[in-house]
Formats: sequence, C-alpha cells, structure tokens
Amino acid sequence: MGFRPSIVVVAAGRGRRFDAAMPAGGSKLEQQFGASTVLGTTLRNAVHSQLPVVLVTVASLVPAASVQLARRDIVVVADDEAARGMGHSIAAGVAERSGAPGWLILPADMPLVQPATLLAVARALEHHAVAFAQHKGRRGHPVGFSSELYSELVRLSGDEGARRIVARYPAFAVEVPDAGTLVDIDTPADLEAARAAAAQPSVTSG
Repeated sequence: MGFRPSIVVVAAGRGRRFDAAMPAGGSKLEQQFGASTVLGTTLRNAVHSQLPVVLVTVASLVPAASVQLARRDIVVVADDEAARGMGHSIAAGVAERSGAPGWLILPADMPLVQPATLLAVARALEHHAVAFAQHKGRRGHPVGFSSELYSELVRLSGDEGARRIVARYPAFAVEVPDAGTLVDIDTPADLEAARAAAAQPSVTSG
C-alpha cells in the first residue's frame, strides 16, 4: 500500500469507570487478554496492519508497550497532561507524525479491531478528509483524518477528542465485517465480554 497514514494509538486516559470497579486491580490496559494484555493486543493488531504506529501513553505503561513497539514510536505524556483528556493525546500523536499523509485514531482499549479494518479506513483517506469504520450501520473506530486537517488536530484538547472535527467535515463510512470496531472496554463487564468475543472469531468478524 503506497498511501500509508499513521495509526495513533491513544493510551493515556484514566479509565475511571474501570478503576472505580476494580480499585486494586490495575489499569484496564494491563488486564490479561488472551496471551497478552488489552494494550498489547491492540498494539499487535495495529502493527500487523503494517502501517506506521505511534503510541501516546503514560510512563507506567512504557515497559509493556515496548514489547510491541520501539521506544522511538512511543510518546510519553505526563499524568497531568493525560488528565487533560483524549484531545491532548491525539494532538501529541499527530504532532509526533507530522509528516504523515493522514492519521487513524485508535483507542488502546479496543483490542478487537482487526488489521484489515485499519487498512480499509486507511485506504478511504486517499479520497476523503475524514473516514471511520462502521459495522452494520453503527459508527465505530478507528476514525481517520487526512493531512489537510493537521492544524486542527494538533490544537485538540479536552475530553471530546476529535468529535468536533468529525462534525464539521463530511465523514465517509467504511462498512466492515469487524464487530470489534464497536467494542471498547470501560468496565470489568466489558472486559469479560471482549474476552468472550475474542475466543469466538465468528463473533468478531460477523
């Protein structure tokens, strides 16, 4: 694939709902998921797409992330910066890959998103300013942005992420057979459901 946008994996959020339910259980991204962790599985799928990957995370997750990524592909934000919301993390990742022809934003708590889905959204960015994965008519992740939106992306802040940009521009829906594009992990119940789905490939792809 000649057109190669970068995948920005965002892993700097607090996960408050998960932490409240499991106060002594560790970060949701460090939870076991198959043979890896939630974070490790998300990164593995991103790397398997063979697109460039950059991770935005906090210092405590760098050792785990380093299993999948070189240190040069990891952007570390301070805890107080992470607390400013997903928008800040997206801006940091996009700025790190400022020369890319586009960016796919992938939350780190979505370990079921498949490499083929990432590639499908990446291809759509060749012809659209904004594209997103959709499964059976429901909007999911990743969300992709072309390079023409760089100046807006690097100014993002707060918890809304890139929603306002998506709302301002025509966004192209990429229908995919990947149910994992809709599955994020906010609670321990979500984690159990995602583990069950991962054990049944027909569920994640149908």
